Amino acid sequence: MHGAGAWDPESKGGQAPSQVKDPALGETVLDLWVHRFIELKGLPPWKSWARPYLLPKKSGWDVGSAVCTSLELWEGKRYIWKLEAGKRSLLRAQRADVGGESTGTSINHSQTLLQRLQELLRQGNASDVVLRVQAAGTDEVRVFHTHRLLLGLHSEFFRELLSNQSEVVLQEPRDCAAVFDKFIRYLYCGELTVLLAQAIPLHRLATKYGVASLQRGVADYMRAHLAGGAGPAVGWYHYAVSTGDEALRQSCLQFLAWNLSAVAASAEWGAVSPELLAQLLPRSDLVLQDELELFHALEAWLGRTRPAPAVAERALRAIRYPMIPPAQLFQLQARSAALARHGPAVADLLLQAYQFHAASPLHFAKFFDVNGSAFLPRNYLAPAWGAPWVISNPARDDRSTSFQTQLGPSGHDAGRRVTWNVLFSPRWLPVSLRPVYADAAGTALPPARPEDGRPRLVVTPASSGGDAAGVSFQKTVLVGARQHGRLLVRHAYSFHQSSEEAGDFLAHADLQRRNSEYLVENALHLHLIVKPVYHTLIRTPK
Repeated sequence: MHGAGAWDPESKGGQAPSQVKDPALGETVLDLWVHRFIELKGLPPWKSWARPYLLPKKSGWDVGSAVCTSLELWEGKRYIWKLEAGKRSLLRAQRADVGGESTGTSINHSQTLLQRLQELLRQGNASDVVLRVQAAGTDEVRVFHTHRLLLGLHSEFFRELLSNQSEVVLQEPRDCAAVFDKFIRYLYCGELTVLLAQAIPLHRLATKYGVASLQRGVADYMRAHLAGGAGPAVGWYHYAVSTGDEALRQSCLQFLAWNLSAVAASAEWGAVSPELLAQLLPRSDLVLQDELELFHALEAWLGRTRPAPAVAERALRAIRYPMIPPAQLFQLQARSAALARHGPAVADLLLQAYQFHAASPLHFAKFFDVNGSAFLPRNYLAPAWGAPWVISNPARDDRSTSFQTQLGPSGHDAGRRVTWNVLFSPRWLPVSLRPVYADAAGTALPPARPEDGRPRLVVTPASSGGDAAGVSFQKTVLVGARQHGRLLVRHAYSFHQSSEEAGDFLAHADLQRRNSEYLVENALHLHLIVKPVYHTLIRTPK
């Protein structure tokens, strides 16, 4: 009954086999073999052996204290010791009983099957359904000889539509009709190649015909290309709104907010809807050169789209005029066509901005509430608010730099500067991963490996002088990526002092890989931004 080479744990003579440690063979194997051994011997558990037996000790066999008076205890110890000592041999015997082969051999002809399915679609062999796809507004008709079973496997829509029809005419928009062959091929082969211009038509077809896997795949493709700056964010945003794809809509909004300067200078800006503009303008995470750039972009949009007066006035009131220096405000009032047309709608905001710049923040707060968004800077790239930092070979070692920013957005603080020191560590170890002492004798645990560390950025003021009293400084770090010759923002992290607060700072960045999506020509492109907020200094009287 035993396979060749098996060691019989019931034998009395001979030497016990050498103990073999194999963590891959667990206790489950031992338990199974105990029951198997009992079944093979035809002996009921814990019966038929009514006398004590000797237990092995480190040096030979001994009676003494090694005798088990409890039969059950003796059986358990005896089997555990012997089976543990010979478990590799026992496992071989067990495998031999089921055919002598440790693992099965995989025969994979899936690629051949895919090729035959493609041939089936291309040649139309044994077709039982004909699809006639007509492009809307044209006489162009594309004919597909298909198979009811394969279409129905992916789509409940097709399963019901083709249940009692052998020929169907489908009306599709021109862009969808142009990619219908790719759509059908996906139903046969489960794969297709997508181009940017084909993403919306394919997603629309997948949504219409209920092919959920393709719908998710195209949506993932669109989000990934948005992050890389390749996708038409404005067009995809409007499509996401029309289809109710909230994840895609949020991805488009985030990309537009982080790269508004690039989008405002492109042809896409003219396609921005009033609804999208209303979503963007209130955001504090917009990345721009300064607030004046946003005003000029809005003025260009108003001149191109000619919206209703109410829409234009709401948009103009979303500009943060206190963030624009007084000299530039004077020029806007004198030269702006938008302010000439809608000036009365924002007159109160312009007056408030002049007052904000003329008085000290503490004095201004006696009459106005400055805790609103109008007095909070956005992510401005101008030198008054931060500085770029390019780190070559960022995985090599720690780096440091320093830069200056304006103390606050008020014109009263325009000449006052704060110096910031910055330290970047590519392999910083959190406290939880640092070596600790295991006992009072001072025995240290093994040190953490360098790869256990993670990137860290610390921004601290060079001094704690009175100039910064009562001001809270929010730091934002932008990570750039080059796409089609443009340097776009791929990631943004905000914190008070250290990137540890952000939690996910460069968490997925492989800085040692030269083609990492976080690197441009083996360099990490950062832009450090400091936003001063007066929330602790200012008290608004009730």
